[in-house]
Amino acid sequence: MRVYLPATIAMLRDLESSGEFRARSGTAFALTPALREAYVSGSDEELEYAALLDAARASLRLIAAEEKGEPRRVVVSADVEGVTLRPDLDAPVVRIGGPIPMSAVAAIHVDAAEAADAVAAAAAVIDAADLGDPDAEFTLGDAEDHELAWYAPQELPFLLELL
Repeated sequence: MRVYLPATIAMLRDLESSGEFRARSGTAFALTPALREAYVSGSDEELEYAALLDAARASLRLIAAEEKGEPRRVVVSADVEGVTLRPDLDAPVVRIGGPIPMSAVAAIHVDAAEAADAVAAAAAVIDAADLGDPDAEFTLGDAEDHELAWYAPQELPFLLELL
């Protein structure tokens, strides 16, 4: 199953050095039956993109938790077996059982440098947005207006060198 793992730049550095990705709390997002039911229509590609966007939003929570984090959303796409569906948490949420080897990573998605200010602002208000604050939701929307850039797994060392 293709999963979308929220991450940070620091987590990408760990992936490069260890060769494994360790998801916080084993949380990932995927095209699940519950996600499919939540949408009236949409192709698999569109629904997978929705799961990726949910992972990007979760990346904001990770950025907010880091004391000196780099303000760029990161999502690692990987193909894994043995995921546990968690519709009790949200429609696209799944749990993975352990570290993901670099060989299972399909792509890395990262914000461009010009998104940094919007991402930093969104990370600061992500909890308020979750609670329905309209100003916080607007700030969150500014960050989500930025598309994530796509990188192949073998480009990771070059990507990190450029940051």
